[in-house]
Amino acid sequence: MDYAVKNICGKTNSEIITVAVPGSKSITARALLIAALADGVSVLSGVQFSDDCAAFLHCLEDLGIPVETDGTTVKITGCGGRLGVSEAAVNVQSAGTAARFLPAFLAFQKGRFTLECSEQMKKRPIKPLIDALSSLGAKFTFLENEYAYPFIIEGTDTPADSVCVDVQKSSQFLSALLISAVCAGKPFTIIPKGSHGMDYVKMTLDMAWSFGVTVEEHSGAYVVQGRYSAKRYEIEPDVSAACYFYAINKILGTKLRVSGLMPRSMQGDMKFVEMLGSFDGGTVDMSSFSDQALTLAAIAPYFSKPTEITGIEHARGQECDRINAICVNLAALGVKCEERPDGVKIYPSQPKPAKINTFGDHRVAMSFAVTGLRADGIVISEAEVCSKTFKDYFKTFDGVIAALTR
Repeated sequence: MDYAVKNICGKTNSEIITVAVPGSKSITARALLIAALADGVSVLSGVQFSDDCAAFLHCLEDLGIPVETDGTTVKITGCGGRLGVSEAAVNVQSAGTAARFLPAFLAFQKGRFTLECSEQMKKRPIKPLIDALSSLGAKFTFLENEYAYPFIIEGTDTPADSVCVDVQKSSQFLSALLISAVCAGKPFTIIPKGSHGMDYVKMTLDMAWSFGVTVEEHSGAYVVQGRYSAKRYEIEPDVSAACYFYAINKILGTKLRVSGLMPRSMQGDMKFVEMLGSFDGGTVDMSSFSDQALTLAAIAPYFSKPTEITGIEHARGQECDRINAICVNLAALGVKCEERPDGVKIYPSQPKPAKINTFGDHRVAMSFAVTGLRADGIVISEAEVCSKTFKDYFKTFDGVIAALTR
């Protein structure tokens, strides 16, 4: 569907308006897998039910993990680190986190498992994780292209004691191993190489500790030991989703607040919220909160100085080439933008009417909708792609517009 954004610049009120967003996708994904690996029954509340998280949950069910849902609460009976099945087929669809986390889990399971996916996921990088899992003893049969989805993985219950993983393209490769290393049944060492923003790795470590697993860091290597214990766990609101509404505040001077958002959240995108306060253009390294590069780019035309975003080269391998998507859409809006290998430079100007090409990427759709609140004639094509992480985004967006202009 196409979504025509309303220009409400100069028509907003000064009320404090509270916005509700779903639970964190990143925390939900980690909590689902950790609960599946735990001893006993965990109860997760505030679970996000976007397309990605629903896909992850269905994969766990297909692997024989008992799951009960009630609204945004999920009860999971853990397998204690050892699956009860030795053969299964799962489909991660377009869920990037599931696509990285589940192979790591299955590499430690004795059995043969088929992993399918969407067309989009076939293009996303996973070779560094496959290399790491192969070195610990897993075997892969690729069903189409080498080192890419879909594939068959044959896991092992006698893994090596350690593994090296390249995190240059994604820190999720490291998080995947950190979560599932408990399945080795012995102290397991993970040695990352390359550089990447590590905020989401810290989230993984904090959650592992919360469920009872010890991870010690020695000279850059991580040693994982222990077992997960089932527990009740409350999932924070999604900061990535919240950022769009704080971006609205920045360009319209409004007073939107996101319900339940904590200033000391474990989510890395809080850096974006904090940065917005005084930012009016300049150079910013977004390597540790790159999901918000699109959000910043979408509002950058309204700053008084040029904005240069760096450190996001890996964003070219996400749902789409996000650096290119920024440049294509800003050019359509008549905004001068220079593409760099690891980012973009955007010059201030008033966006002109245009149709936004979302490239099948939820964050493109959600980000450029914010742009349209201060410009005429901006239309988001394929707006429904936002269901990947925020099913009711445009319903919430409409509610915010109505509240701001009443």
